[in-house]
Amino acid sequence: MNSPQEFLKSYWGFDQFRPLQEEIIQSVLDGHDTLALMPTGGGKSICFQVPGLMLDGLTIVISPLIALMKDQVSQLHSKEIAAEALHAGMSKREIDITLDNCVNSEVKFLYLSPERLKTELFIERIKIIKERRGVGLIAVDEAHCISQWGYDFRPAYLEIAAIRELLPETPMIALTATATPQVKVDIQEKLSFSEPNVFVKSFSRANLSYSVRFEEHKDRKLVEVMQKVNASAVVYVNTRRRTKELAALLLRHQISADFYHAGLSFEERSQKQENWIHNRTRVIVSTNAFGMGIDKPDVRLVVHMDIPANLESYYQEAGRAGRDERKAFALLICNQKDIEDLRLRTEQSLPEEPLLREVYQMLGNHFQLATGSYPQESFNFDFQEFSKHFDRRPIEIFNGLKALESQGFISLSEAFYQPSKVLFKLDHKALYEFQIAHSNYDPILKGLLRLHGGELYNYPIQIKEASLSALLGITGADCQSLLKQLDEREVLEYFQQKDKPQLSFIVPRMDATEMPIDNARLKAKRKLTLEKMEAVISYLHNEDRCRTQQLLEYFGEVSYDDCGICDNCVEKKKRSVDDELKVHYKKQIEALLKQEVELDLQQLTEILDPEKKTAFSDLVAEMLDHGILYYNDFGKLKPSKKSK
Repeated sequence: MNSPQEFLKSYWGFDQFRPLQEEIIQSVLDGHDTLALMPTGGGKSICFQVPGLMLDGLTIVISPLIALMKDQVSQLHSKEIAAEALHAGMSKREIDITLDNCVNSEVKFLYLSPERLKTELFIERIKIIKERRGVGLIAVDEAHCISQWGYDFRPAYLEIAAIRELLPETPMIALTATATPQVKVDIQEKLSFSEPNVFVKSFSRANLSYSVRFEEHKDRKLVEVMQKVNASAVVYVNTRRRTKELAALLLRHQISADFYHAGLSFEERSQKQENWIHNRTRVIVSTNAFGMGIDKPDVRLVVHMDIPANLESYYQEAGRAGRDERKAFALLICNQKDIEDLRLRTEQSLPEEPLLREVYQMLGNHFQLATGSYPQESFNFDFQEFSKHFDRRPIEIFNGLKALESQGFISLSEAFYQPSKVLFKLDHKALYEFQIAHSNYDPILKGLLRLHGGELYNYPIQIKEASLSALLGITGADCQSLLKQLDEREVLEYFQQKDKPQLSFIVPRMDATEMPIDNARLKAKRKLTLEKMEAVISYLHNEDRCRTQQLLEYFGEVSYDDCGICDNCVEKKKRSVDDELKVHYKKQIEALLKQEVELDLQQLTEILDPEKKTAFSDLVAEMLDHGILYYNDFGKLKPSKKSK
């Protein structure tokens, strides 16, 4: 067997592992349950992808985010590694085909959401895969989602341990970038780890300078900062409207900027992201929809213009700066009103039981679902349309849906895109006979074969209707119509593009008045969320301690060394230097005034010509306050008798 280093070099092009990666990989290869806590940008995916390649059989990767799944599958494909993903937005047929590929081909990685684990279709196929190929590894990404003490709890993660009953010999690795000590213990218990190896990479980022600035004129400060730091940057805000406003503000000051949020089309998001990654756009102003799965090493600055809900989110988002390990900055610009808004926003995000039942009833009415029905496919979901239809504020609907998700009733994927796909259902001979009998479909079938070849017979292939319609000289609408007709005639399967948030029912539709809402969990969620909010506010106000030390302590890591580069450390150094200067200036002032000369402050300053005028004038003020100096009747500085 080739060594992990050889796989790393062959597929990723790296000569050596980052700290802890090799030890984590060896733990997995030795068959141990493994927990890896690594900061954002620490290279978590390699810790399960390398052993996944080396071990026989399929590697199952459980992830909560569609964008992250699709990004990692795309990256594996670019390395010619066979990988598939199951997620909301796929039809039952697509899921069936994907699982068949995992049974009958050498697919090495299958990514899926935790909700998929308990479906009958998945369980039956995993039994077959186990017999035919084996499952070499189970990887649980974003493992903090399994803990009710975590900031992003997903009830479906609690089902993961059940898969171990099907695969008792398969080792498991859990990975996260944000886990408090309580969450770390919870992960191991909930995943039924047996004598695990636990690896914790320091959460310290020696190159990242954290700062907080209290500013009344926040926008003005942002422009000032961007003019000083002429490099790639991300600016985070809470609303889509603000992304547009701030991008426009920066452009007016000749700063290359663009906005990004989940409400844009896939093509728009992709183009904006590409422009930023390739430095055609310097600053991207975004909601938290931006950044997941993006590993741009040369980001020098991340600015938060709104206060994050918790330190986990802040640490992850700020950590997108300086991944090349060169000096970078994480700046949070806020004021007292922002803190008041945070308290209000946090309170609004914690709806009571009646709202949950009301929103759930709205969903049943909107999608015309009878009680007891269990739709296996997800629904396109438009927040604005839904809110307008029921005459409710979108934020109220959003918070109700997130609470229903945390209770395990639904799943909501906000930023979603799935391209169109086509799979031929007829074999070569039957398709040829169909073309002869139905010549009006011959051009589009030939066009598909010309663009995509014989792979169309094997599995669903991504297509672009625009390319196909251009080849045939017809409109996009006509192209879609022909593909739908061929689907209806069962010549092919046409999976049409989806580009809206996806909402799935995790359990059969219930009567809203009888659904078993866990009030104890609601109360625990409220308490935890408010505690995390207070931790953020404490971080903002604590100007005495090193910012890095504060973050490390939050994540259970003790450090006695100041980082030396955060705003508090820099200010402490400045005060230390000023204190030394003041001792020097004090000796000069006392020596000069003892010569019985009569000088006012301006004359004293001109004679001594101090390097730091502010520190000098502050010192004189302190000496006056403490009675070491006084002004005589002629406005001249004189030493008091007790200073002689």
